[in-house]
Amino acid sequence: MRVSNCVGCTAFPCIDVRPQCYIVPDIEVKPENISIVMISEAAPAAPGDYYYAGGDSLFQRTTVQAFNDAGASVSSVRDIVRLGVYLTTAVKCGKIGYGIKASTIKECSLILEKELALFPKVKVLMLMGDVAIKAVNYIAQRAGEARVVPEGPTYKLRDREFFFQGKRVFPSYLQAGPSFFIEKSKRKMIAEDISAAMRLAEQ
Repeated sequence: MRVSNCVGCTAFPCIDVRPQCYIVPDIEVKPENISIVMISEAAPAAPGDYYYAGGDSLFQRTTVQAFNDAGASVSSVRDIVRLGVYLTTAVKCGKIGYGIKASTIKECSLILEKELALFPKVKVLMLMGDVAIKAVNYIAQRAGEARVVPEGPTYKLRDREFFFQGKRVFPSYLQAGPSFFIEKSKRKMIAEDISAAMRLAEQ
């Protein structure tokens, strides 16, 4: 299955993102092999920095480091996918400013909802940052369910267990981008979350 053939946006109604930076994962993947979906914030400003861009892309470099911090021996996004992890973003276009409007996250969560439905064997959702958390909460809201992750600082939520439609949900911190190398305390927590998610997926 090629994900970009299955989901996408055609209207581009959001005004606080760059549609020219729009990216949906353009990879061939076997849905039955995916047990973890890791959702980060938004597509990068430069397509060459995306997870599946190849080479030494920024998203690949920081995410590979995060998995190595967690004890996984990987050197590329391809290696991470082989572990059963699918990487995507909650918002498919690049940001214009620092933040992303709630209306944009809600709109793009329609795509994310269809994207998640492509992977019926998933056991764990890793929500890397507030945007990913909000997106999944919007999906739950449309399904008539309570918020998956309540409001509050992530560091206070990490020790609690959350579930959505039978999947364990880990609220964590953004691992894709330059801030990953700066915030060392968050790197440690990201590594702990990845390690816990991998153990659950193997059960």
